[in-house]
Amino acid sequence: MAAEKGPVVRGTNGATLARVSRPRRRDTGGMSRHDTSSGLAEFLRSARARLSPQQAGLDEQGAGRRRVPGLRREELARLAGVSVDYYTRLEQGRSRSASGEVLNALAGALELDHAERAHLHTLARRPRTQRKRRPKPQQIHRATFDLLDTLDGACRPAFVLGRRLDVLAHNRLAGRLITDFQALPAAERNQARFVFLDPHARELYRDWTTVAADTAAMLRLDAGRHPDDPALSNLIGELSIHSADFRHHWSANKVHQRTTGTKDYHHPLVGDLTITYQALTPGDDPDQTLFVYSTPAGSSSEAALQLLANWERSVPSEQEV
Repeated sequence: MAAEKGPVVRGTNGATLARVSRPRRRDTGGMSRHDTSSGLAEFLRSARARLSPQQAGLDEQGAGRRRVPGLRREELARLAGVSVDYYTRLEQGRSRSASGEVLNALAGALELDHAERAHLHTLARRPRTQRKRRPKPQQIHRATFDLLDTLDGACRPAFVLGRRLDVLAHNRLAGRLITDFQALPAAERNQARFVFLDPHARELYRDWTTVAADTAAMLRLDAGRHPDDPALSNLIGELSIHSADFRHHWSANKVHQRTTGTKDYHHPLVGDLTITYQALTPGDDPDQTLFVYSTPAGSSSEAALQLLANWERSVPSEQEV
């Protein structure tokens, strides 16, 4: 969904840890600034470990006892049609010359989904060294703000996520359903920080563990696309220091891209509700995603959301989104 060219309004680019002092060197569960960019070798190892011989259609008879779960290197190499030596060098980070055909063969053998396949190609194309640089602030088009207001009137919570899962903007109903990010300090307006560091998130999401895993995987996908973003490195370091759950999900090395789906909430005011979400690109910035929530007509979830909207309209907002 592309917006017309026109005036732009600066978003909440400060919604990262860029303005927070760098944390002291501490145990971050194996995380370092270099590790945040998730290398090709690391991703291949973790993907291979997650795929069992049965899932890959291999006959385990005569395979011997396995010390670790997942496929062996020779098994994956055979499935992908490459030599064991070549795949070993690739997984050990001693070769970065994999062609698109080889990467597609590995992706097929590993049964990667669309997001994982794209992540694999992104990692393989990345230069060996990157110069850390501060990216330009993201901007929200005026038409996107107008759309958020329109969705508010239609009882549709909606918000825009940017790089690093920064919350760039949201309408009033989304603020009441999830949390009012606009009321937070600029450095804390971030979805990952909310999920892992705000106790309210654990009560709000009925399946917090799944939400947490998906959030870490979305951040991992962003790290693959922007390995030279120092604010992203700071964010991952902060989460690693303060959240054992984040360290656990981050170490799984999974990637995830949200398109459509459902999410279950337990809201302190209106109780349980289930929403359906759709992810859209609101303008010409591929690093911005507009999430729009809806509920089935006539459902208890629709009634709960309408009740929340009515309550929200009766309470003056301190700050317009």
